[in-house]
Amino acid sequence: MKASIEDGCIACGLCPATCPEVFRMGENDLAEVYVDEVPKDAEATAVEAQEGCPVSVITVN
Repeated sequence: MKASIEDGCIACGLCPATCPEVFRMGENDLAEVYVDEVPKDAEATAVEAQEGCPVSVITVN
């Protein structure tokens, strides 16, 4: 399973707060994915971050 963030992030911080194993705030103050593969034990929270993104720019599949 992989995660990605498209252009349009508003830097709300929800995804790293929900799933810090996959997402973090980058140097440009926007969220970023910092792992190649979503760890098995973080899959549910990565999907939760996708579903909670207020601008729907996260994809987890």
